[in-house]
Amino acid sequence: MDFTTIFTLLGSLALLMYGMKTMSDALQKMAGPQLRRILGTMTTNRFTGMLTGVGVTAAVQSSTATTVMTVSFVSAGLLSLAQAISVIMGANIGTTLTAWIISAGASFNVTMLVYPAFLAAIILIYNKKRRTLGDFIFGVAFMFLGLGTLRQTGMDMNLGENEDVLNFFSSFDPESFTTTLLFLLIGGVLTMCVQSSAAVMAITMILCSSGALPIHQGIALVMGENIGTTVTSNIVALSAGTQARRAAFAHMFFNFFGVIWILLVFKPFVNMVCSMVGYDVTMTKESVSTAAFAANAAKLNFVLAAFHTCFNLINTFILIWFIPQIEKIVSSVIKQKPTIEDEESRLNFVSAGLMQTPELSILNAKNEIVVFGERCQKMFGFVQKLLHTEKGDDFNKLFSRIEKYESITDNMEIEIAHYLNQVSEGHLSLDSKTEIQRMLRVVSEMESIGDACYNLARTISRKRQHSQEDFTEKQYEHIHSMMMLDEDALSQMNVVVKYGEQRYVDLNKSYNLEHEINNYRTQLKNQNILDINNQLYDYQIGVYYMDIIAECEKLGDYVINVIEATGIKEKKANGF
Repeated sequence: MDFTTIFTLLGSLALLMYGMKTMSDALQKMAGPQLRRILGTMTTNRFTGMLTGVGVTAAVQSSTATTVMTVSFVSAGLLSLAQAISVIMGANIGTTLTAWIISAGASFNVTMLVYPAFLAAIILIYNKKRRTLGDFIFGVAFMFLGLGTLRQTGMDMNLGENEDVLNFFSSFDPESFTTTLLFLLIGGVLTMCVQSSAAVMAITMILCSSGALPIHQGIALVMGENIGTTVTSNIVALSAGTQARRAAFAHMFFNFFGVIWILLVFKPFVNMVCSMVGYDVTMTKESVSTAAFAANAAKLNFVLAAFHTCFNLINTFILIWFIPQIEKIVSSVIKQKPTIEDEESRLNFVSAGLMQTPELSILNAKNEIVVFGERCQKMFGFVQKLLHTEKGDDFNKLFSRIEKYESITDNMEIEIAHYLNQVSEGHLSLDSKTEIQRMLRVVSEMESIGDACYNLARTISRKRQHSQEDFTEKQYEHIHSMMMLDEDALSQMNVVVKYGEQRYVDLNKSYNLEHEINNYRTQLKNQNILDINNQLYDYQIGVYYMDIIAECEKLGDYVINVIEATGIKEKKANGF
């Protein structure tokens, strides 16, 4: 085997992987927002969740994309762990379509169709409205060009006649259970290394269809691919919350369980699949003519695809009835970690860098914004507590904590905005570009909420330090009422930010609260002037009092700005 052949082989694999990624990216650009909405809403029970996973994965041709989206939804609290497990089961079925595409491309010479596809794609790419469709056709063309080149290279290499290759594979005992485990391990390691089960599947098909690799070893490689492909979702989940790690672990558990039971019935199951496709397991090169042996070996591509499909279908049918038990198992393995305050300054979703596609990156940014809103509300809770804390060590510790949270909100705005700017440099649909602009405004307004909380804390601190007089009981009552209105407004804001894309949210509640805050501020402002004139408290206490009331009113304005920035219309949840 010369260097030209080696580089042709590697280059064709690169074309295949690039084509698959380009095609998946384009499909997610065209349908990403809709797919995310479907994933979040069509999971009412285990069966609809499973069908949703099948549909989304078949549409985007990437089980990794579906799994990562599912893990992100679990992190954001939009899907329960049980729902996520059902979607992941469906994703494993949906990804079997990829094997059928590869088997078709590896069995027939499709390169003649590739060049007209390239021509159509380049025409569409220069049309702004149809650029994404052009990217999709380019991806399909590159994928089939890679498959066609890989097929031709495999034929030119005459692997079935190559003594070195034949001797290598014949050195393994096909009847040995150890051989099956070894090839399973090789398939898993290869998939982890190249991060593409499609590429490993293509190599396996070329080796099997050439007659070089026995079918049982080839199927062991496919089983290993099922294990290796779970690594991606687990890597993504490492920086996420406990529920996300559990969802990723459930994906690994699903595939490991399937491999274990298939090993117990390995030979009978493989023989059954072979008979379904019409492949003669007993045929040898010596017993029949070369043409008959080649025709039989050509069916191996479809044997591998059929095995992959049967394996995932049966595995899902077995495990879908035990989702509650699987949920208990993964929850017992991955324990809920206690919250450590120092970790609150760490970004959970965007710190790991951009995801494989801009659409998934947008989803990560949305999840981070959900966390941002929750931290703003938590910071406001500290301010309410500070108001009733006596001057001393407890007061100083709480004030320092609010200062820390102000720094956290500043950092979150910068990091999320930087992340979104990186995402915007990729090829995005017009809807996604609009989403990014909205999200940039959302994080800016949320940072203003953090500033308002810090300003409230500073006013309370100045009053503690420079005034001997305390607020009257009525003033405390009014401040408490105003803060309760802000608390309700923040809670409703977080509902809109977190669930607005998934379900109907009543925006009237937010606008009514904002009007109530404004009217209450005006009422208290007028009452404050009367109370100072009536000498119920001195002028300086009145200034501190109104500074707090005015800052609370500003905070309410920032909250309504966040809601408006999401772009969610009244009585219609479009997402942001």
